[in-house]
Amino acid sequence: MELYKEIRELSDGYEAQLHKQIDSRVIEMDGDDNSHYLLYAVLGISDDEGKKIDLYQNKGRFLYKYAGAFLESAAKICFSHRYPDSGMVKIPNTIDAKPKTFEIDCLVENRDGIEIKWRDATTDGDHITKEHTRIKVIAAAGYKPIRVMFYYPNRTQAIRIQKTLETLYKGVNGEYYFGDGAWNFIKDYTGIELKQILVRIAEEKTNAAK
Repeated sequence: MELYKEIRELSDGYEAQLHKQIDSRVIEMDGDDNSHYLLYAVLGISDDEGKKIDLYQNKGRFLYKYAGAFLESAAKICFSHRYPDSGMVKIPNTIDAKPKTFEIDCLVENRDGIEIKWRDATTDGDHITKEHTRIKVIAAAGYKPIRVMFYYPNRTQAIRIQKTLETLYKGVNGEYYFGDGAWNFIKDYTGIELKQILVRIAEEKTNAAK
């Protein structure tokens, strides 16, 4: 119950921040210059629909940000409960000049360097180069690189990049988990069924909103 309460309170905090940001942006958008709606109209989008698109695009940016930050924080709580001495560390980049350091989201027992991602939909090829360097630096420091990503991207190019990253992790004897594999990894590694906790929170909030 203590763990559930901690994650529930975490979700409440992120929920409050999200709605605060959205409310502020909606008010701000009331004073926006909407002259670009001319271009929308040229492409067959009405002013009303254009306004809704702009509104939900802004809401979506905040939602993705806070949803991801919440899930990554909740996962870290699971690791900290099972391994109290685990936590974020920065290690020097021993391969390139930039960046000077790389961050390990959760270093467990001075052994496993775990990176936690709610999802990674990047299509930037440079992302592979930077991530490859990061993985090699972590391995050279004597840690096992482990990537835990809960939601896999949908687009072809983004999927291709993730497959490349998976190969890179395995190339340095690391581990790569995504989708159901990520949830199962959390459960097996920490003994905590994080997904079930989130399902319970979601159901409670959904029922309370009815």
